Amino acid sequence: MQSPFTADILAIAAHRDDVEQTCGGTLLRSAARGLRTAILDLTQGEAGTRGTADDRAREANEAARILGVGWRQALDLADGAIANTLENRIKIVRVLRELRPRVVILPYWQARHPDHAIVASLGYEACFLSGLAKIDTGTAPHRPFKIVYASLYADVRPTFIVDITPFIEQRHASLMAYQSQYANQPSGSTLFVPEEEIRERTFAEARHYGLLAGVLHGEPFVQKEVGLVDDLTLVPVQSL
Repeated sequence: MQSPFTADILAIAAHRDDVEQTCGGTLLRSAARGLRTAILDLTQGEAGTRGTADDRAREANEAARILGVGWRQALDLADGAIANTLENRIKIVRVLRELRPRVVILPYWQARHPDHAIVASLGYEACFLSGLAKIDTGTAPHRPFKIVYASLYADVRPTFIVDITPFIEQRHASLMAYQSQYANQPSGSTLFVPEEEIRERTFAEARHYGLLAGVLHGEPFVQKEVGLVDDLTLVPVQSL
């Protein structure tokens, strides 16, 4: 009998394609290091201007293949109206206890899209509940060791940057797997970036964050905790 999949890193996002935009390179780098990665999308994408939920499911599977993740699923929370309810927290708790990740990546808690902002608090509270033994889901309690927030679109100074330089092309390919969203089409033409500009914009963002850390391309993250350093001589990023 095959043992259930467990993850070292679980990225939780509101919509299929959010992870590809904000931390796809980090998942690629992690997988290349032999870490087990997973993605939990909270909605099906039924409210999107472009495409259908079925379109996005097929595209998400292809993107997951490109990213090298070992597990990806989508819950059935209301697209465009995600709520931080106990019912929704428990749905995430079941996944956390199944996958038992050490690290959870959440979206930053301030965002233009209300779904993205609410997932930061929803995911955090689910991580807390997941460690409570008296919350009965039929599986053993588990609380992730670390929660970090993908802050690519937030106007905030990152706590740290992940060097995604070797994986920038794969990261872009994973995003462009969503042709229903990013291929040029009349629907939503005033809301979406033209297809020919997506590469330029996403690479420019990655270049900006890479420069902050002295690498070519990077993805930014925020952590709420104070960091801990063991050896000052090994702290990366040159000061002068």
